[in-house]
Parts: sequence; structure tokens; C-alpha cells
Amino acid sequence: MTRYIFITGGVVSSLGKGLMAASLAALLQARGYKVRIRKFDPYLNVDPGTMSPYQHGEVYVTDDGAETDLDLGHYERFTGVASRQSDNITSGRIYKTIIERERRGDYLGATVQVIPHVTDAIKDFAQAETEDLDFVLCEIGGTVGDIESLPFIEAIRQLKNELGRGQSISVHVTLVPYIKAAGELKTKPTQHSVRELASLGVQPDVLVCRCEQPLPAGERAKIAQFCNVPASAVIPALDAASIYAVPLQYHAEGLDSEVLRAFGIEPGAAPDLSRWTQITDRLFNPEGEVTVGVVGKYVGLPDAYKSLNEALVHGGIANKVKVNIRWIDAELFEKGDDAEVAANLEPCHAILVPGAFGSRGAEGKIASVRFARERKVPYFGICFGMQMACVEGARNLAGIEGASSTEFGATQEPVVGIITEWMSADGIEKREEGGDLGGTMRLGAYPAKLDGNSVVASIYGSDDISERHRHRYEVNTGYRERLEAGGLVFSGLSPDGMLPEIVERPDHPWFVGVQFHPELKSKPFDPHPLFASFIEAAVRQSRLV
Repeated sequence: MTRYIFITGGVVSSLGKGLMAASLAALLQARGYKVRIRKFDPYLNVDPGTMSPYQHGEVYVTDDGAETDLDLGHYERFTGVASRQSDNITSGRIYKTIIERERRGDYLGATVQVIPHVTDAIKDFAQAETEDLDFVLCEIGGTVGDIESLPFIEAIRQLKNELGRGQSISVHVTLVPYIKAAGELKTKPTQHSVRELASLGVQPDVLVCRCEQPLPAGERAKIAQFCNVPASAVIPALDAASIYAVPLQYHAEGLDSEVLRAFGIEPGAAPDLSRWTQITDRLFNPEGEVTVGVVGKYVGLPDAYKSLNEALVHGGIANKVKVNIRWIDAELFEKGDDAEVAANLEPCHAILVPGAFGSRGAEGKIASVRFARERKVPYFGICFGMQMACVEGARNLAGIEGASSTEFGATQEPVVGIITEWMSADGIEKREEGGDLGGTMRLGAYPAKLDGNSVVASIYGSDDISERHRHRYEVNTGYRERLEAGGLVFSGLSPDGMLPEIVERPDHPWFVGVQFHPELKSKPFDPHPLFASFIEAAVRQSRLV
């Protein structure tokens, strides 16, 4: 029997519902249960694919090509369960589906309404593809009281009634602020938040209280009394030194045990948390440290590179070192000032240029590639970073001075260009050059064939790989011969040989560019081999300087 845990938030956003959901799932998993986590997003975008990173943070891509909320990255990193298209739904996608059905006449002349049509669609999503699962955790984005989230709250109210007692519970994440002037924690915001949720027909079974100070027993009892839950179901959630310490903290506060009791399940034996204790031990007791310079264009918002940040941490875990990330705005290098480039990059033991869209900062990234190549500093180019590595090699080593990307405008030397047709596992895929932006990129997992004698083949330990993509432009294979003459080897290609997937420089200590996003598959207990190798190269570099 599949049981459902509905997770809501109140008072303010950014309380860490996604991290709490991921941690709870990891704890249930450690007890031997099979879990899956889903995200309900109330915004009207069909998906976050066309949203600015400054608005929404990174777009997380699944194997089956869904552009989803970044919380799904937390879900995968904490559980190792690969997310799917069916694990993220938005109001926009629900309304789009319903309107398409109405236009086809599927509703047989009925008046289409929020209840039952929208709420039924939400319930169908929550229960789809849940066979053989013990627990499904459903996180609702936003805060209780938001007008956008009302259909979702109503849907879980209905679903809780339909599932019956013992098959669903509600976990509410709320804020207990500390008023410094008064020297007190205040429980009223939590009380009001729970009252708002209860007025919509959903009574929380467990409260997770985010607070900056320890929550005294008296305050827990007060919250329990006014919010109609047992005192043991009021779970304090203080800030952690690392997100990977959060599962251990929640377990220490009894979250997983209390959730099981709410279902009428005796917790039994303690969960096996050895995986998490080993991870935190390596994080908090490193044997050294390295500095990685990340030259990007969205560095003002760390969430824009959330998976990348975590993958670098995972590379540090693999090598038992602390990774200090130096975020550098690529526009600093746009003027071609070599002294500016050197001043910012010389303190770094490795340089990474991540994915991006548009021309802003492109010349600064090219300057970063050149610095890493000439100074023999380990370089990792991801997606756009690989493309700029090819443009830099074309300009400075292959004699193609006008080398550029058609993404930046018309060019006579399109080393990087848009591709309108390619082969996937499902056959030929096509897109229009001037078509819609949403959902028209090469998205999801694609296979690649590696040169058996290459650096990357030795890193992966295999000639065949599958990695996740999110991009519209590709390196032009028409330039392959000239680029390879300049020392940039095409060591990974699509199975049909049409699309470059990986480039490397064999004459460099560590220089790899990949068209895909390896950070999306990295986990703290299973670091991606490219990130583990990259940080290993940074460790070697740190001993040379």
C-alpha cells in the first residue's frame, strides 16, 4: 500500500521544504522503505525552462527530458532515485492540459471548473506511477494563503479524505522567528499559519519549525497546544553547517519516527545512517583544501548554479578535501585586460566555465579558457564552457580569427551553431530555428561514444556513457579537423558521429569540455567521475603553486 506525505509551507518562502522533503525521504529510505518525491509548482509557466535563473534558480533536467524545479535536484542527490517528467507539475501545465481537453470536446459539453476538473488533474498527478512504492512525498510550492496554491491545497484535502486514515498525513513547515530586541522566539506566526491551513480543510499531523535558536520545551508545548498536534510532533529545524548534515539533524529530532507514528507504524530499529555519517565526516574533517574559480554570468544568485555547486562539493568529498568556490563574473574580463584576468584567476587551483545562454560574458569566458590553457591550470568547460573552449582554440591555435557562435549573431566562421535536426533514441528530432524557446532544446539523457584512448574514457572507465543535456547550439563538426590540428581532440561523439559531446587537450594537465551537464547526476555518496577527477587535478595543482 502506497502512503502519501503532503508537505506545505507557511509564513514565508525559502524555509527549506525541498530540503526537508529530501531529508525525510532519505531517512525513510535508510529504514528500508521505497520512496519517491514530487513537486507541485503553483506558477502559470508550463515549466521553468524559459524563466530567468535570477527568478527561479537553475533548471533541473531529468533523464526523460523534463525541465523542472531545482528541488528535484535535492530529491535525486539525497535519495539516488532518478526523477521523471511525472515528478513535477505546474499550474500552467495543468491548465494547458485541461484547455486542450476542452477544445477537443473531451468534457462532453460540461462547464470546466477548478473543482472538479483542476483538482482532479492534481490528484491524478499525485497518484500516477506509484506502483510498488511505500511512500510518495508531495511538496507544494509557495506558502499557505497564496491564491495560486489554493487548488493544490483543496486537491490534497480531497485526496486525504479519499485515501482514508493511515494512508496520508500532512507535514507543515513553518517559521518560529527570534526577535532579538525581545530576546524571544515567537510562536504566533506558526499558530496563524496552521490556522490558515486548517481553515482550508487540512490539519497538519507534524510541524517542522524553522528557527535560529533552540526551541525550548515550553515553546514546543505551546505550539502543540494551539496547533492541535502532539508535542513530539513539533520538530525543531535549526540551520545546519552543511545540507548533508540535515538528515542526521532531523533524525536526532525524531522527524522520521514521528512521521511513521502518524501513519500508525511503530518506528522499530534505527535507520542505517552510515552513508550520511561518512559524508559529514569527510566534509567536516578535510585533509586539505583547493580553490576553484567558476567564471559565470549568473554568479549573483548561487541557486542559479545549485547542482554545479553541489557537484564540486561531491568532488571534494571524493578527494577528502574542502572545495572553496570563487564565483567570478565573466563580464569582468570582457575588456580583454590580461592583468584583470590574471588577478582573479591566479589564486585558483582549477577553473570551470559553466553553461549559459546569450552573448553577455562570452568574451570573458573565452579569456578564462585561454588563461587556463596557457598557464596549464586544470580547466572544465560545461555546455557553453565547452563551446567557448572550441571558439578559443579556433581563434588562437587554429588560425580562425573570426570564430564565433551563431548564438551571438551572424558570423562567417560558425564554430558553434544551432542544429535543427538530430537523431535520438526515438528517431529523428527536429526544431525550427525561429520557433518557441520552451522545450525545444536537446533535453534529457543522450548516449555518447568515447575514444578508448582518451582521458575521459579512463575517467569514466568505459567507452559508452549517457548524460543529460540542455542546450540549443552545438559545436560544428565541420571545424573538427582544424581544431584537432590545434590540439583540441574530439574524444566523445554521439553514436552517429554527428554531434561533438566531449573535447580534451592531451598535452594539458587536465583540460576537458563537455556538451552535457554532468553535475545533474552527481550525488554526495556517488560523486560524478568527472568532478572527482577535476578536483583531484586541482589538488595536484595546489601542490605545484
